[in-house]
Amino acid sequence: MMQHVVSALLRSGLPGLLAVAVVSLLVLPGCTQTGLVGSALESKSSNTEFVLGPEDVLEVVVWRNQDLSRVVIVRPDGMISMPVIGDVQAAGLSADRLAERIAARLKEYKENPTVTVSVKEINSYNVFVLGEVSKPGKYQLKSYTTILQAISIAGGFTPYASKNKLQIVRHITNGNGGWREVRLAMPYDDLVKGQADPEYLMIKSGDTIVVP
Repeated sequence: MMQHVVSALLRSGLPGLLAVAVVSLLVLPGCTQTGLVGSALESKSSNTEFVLGPEDVLEVVVWRNQDLSRVVIVRPDGMISMPVIGDVQAAGLSADRLAERIAARLKEYKENPTVTVSVKEINSYNVFVLGEVSKPGKYQLKSYTTILQAISIAGGFTPYASKNKLQIVRHITNGNGGWREVRLAMPYDDLVKGQADPEYLMIKSGDTIVVP
């Protein structure tokens, strides 16, 4: 069945890598024909919110207080600067969680502050694609992206790529306020056959895809 679908897509003029990517989104066991992307994005929206990161542009509004309201940029160290309360950690939080944190800090100076945080520009969702791809480099993304889609953005594999040795390098918190590096093996055949762990199919900000 899968081979017939790939052949049909190739005859339609769709590039080979993209054709395989499309098929990989349709045949995951347990998924309906809405495909992996729809399922993954639904999972994202239901279980997590967009996590803020460096260079994101935020609008912080403190109700009935223009002096405390402002547009801020998340610094490389993950902090934002606010009047009165000073620096506040923003990276790693959702906009709602950041609003709660700012409101909690403002309670020392203002009774029952109401704070909202909205994301004006997303600049922190970046991925690095290195090794045997046509256009290795850093790519800034504006929407959730899968591993196969990121490789396609980077121009696809070169003829020398060891596709089944593909790795994702990811930095995660170690529970002590620090970070540690993990390497996730992502064989291309598993991605195509829908056998890869769905939890890791969606790129996270700062991920590095390594194609030996």
